[in-house]
Amino acid sequence: MGLGRQAERQNAMWISCDLIPKSRGHAFYDRLQSELTKSGFDRFAEDQCAPFYDKSRGRRSIPPGRYFRMLLVGYFEGIDSERGIEWRCADSLSLREFLLLDHTESVPDHSTLSRMRSRLPLEVHSQIFSFVLDLLTKHGLVKGERLGVDASTMEANAALKAIVRRDTGEGYNEMLRRMAKESGVETPTQDDLIRMDRQRKGKKLSNQDWKSPTDPEARIAKMKDGRTRLGYKPEHAVDLDTGAIVAAKVHHADQGDTATLPKTLDTASEQLEAIGKKPTESARCETVCDKGYFSRDTLKELDGSEWKTRIAEPKRKGLNWWHGDHEARRAVYNNRARIGSALGKAASRRRTELVERSFEHCLDRCGGMRRAWLRGVENLEKRYLIHVAGFNL
Repeated sequence: MGLGRQAERQNAMWISCDLIPKSRGHAFYDRLQSELTKSGFDRFAEDQCAPFYDKSRGRRSIPPGRYFRMLLVGYFEGIDSERGIEWRCADSLSLREFLLLDHTESVPDHSTLSRMRSRLPLEVHSQIFSFVLDLLTKHGLVKGERLGVDASTMEANAALKAIVRRDTGEGYNEMLRRMAKESGVETPTQDDLIRMDRQRKGKKLSNQDWKSPTDPEARIAKMKDGRTRLGYKPEHAVDLDTGAIVAAKVHHADQGDTATLPKTLDTASEQLEAIGKKPTESARCETVCDKGYFSRDTLKELDGSEWKTRIAEPKRKGLNWWHGDHEARRAVYNNRARIGSALGKAASRRRTELVERSFEHCLDRCGGMRRAWLRGVENLEKRYLIHVAGFNL
């Protein structure tokens, strides 16, 4: 065999499309494409988005199905930013085929994704999530009989050192310099400010006193790794029989588990109703949570409803005093009997496995959304819902 040598390139003036080299494509994207096409995903997305566009005039937008596909690619490829999604799709012939791009079409840029996200409301993204959930139901992957609920933390796209006071607008460093001058230090250095801040008594960062000027909806909270940052709180309701995420909500990071649980359960009830598996008082759905969700008021509210609670009870010394609240007493004792049974212990172990796995996939391993690049609860939840739909797929 003779040696092949690289010659100077001279592009042809015209070439037929069928002569352009094509890759075999990724097996996962090919299979996913066939499932989405067979289920009518693009027509469904266009029908949901049509009310938010003009019917007769204006430049045509990119197809909504392409927009949602690019957000799904963000999960599958572990890319957190929309600019990174654009670059990845432009580099891959397989992803171009997944986006249904013609040979002459370019990949939509990140600004196009941002404009479509701001134009389309949260309800449209929720409908796409429901469509994927219905697709899973047709394959028998959603039972709706046992749900595990838990929450995690997501770092916001805002710097903690840039926070300002809500009442005066004074920054944190400005406050330290003012306090240093009041204590007699005329020209404090940055090291002096750090040392004084570390040693002063009564130091605290309260969300009632401080806010971020760039992301007012972000809240000061402790992350899962122990750091104090501005963040959000994603919460999942996971089907314990299959591992599918039935509902995903993004809350303010300073809200407690007992405050966010009713909102997540309401969302789960709406999603289950959309796929024909809404729980009723006669066919109740088990709700399995850890001890962070334990509250007398929560148990009393859910007792006798469509949700059968199996919420772990924290150990406390001494006796329980009910002060005549017999409804709370009955709800706590019923919940205690359910979590102490063999089914309750098995469901608790199942919750620990599947719910934590969903956060590991969506935030760390695959999805890469532990650090958010968007601002605002609603804006972030739009992206996160499609992100979770990718997990379900």
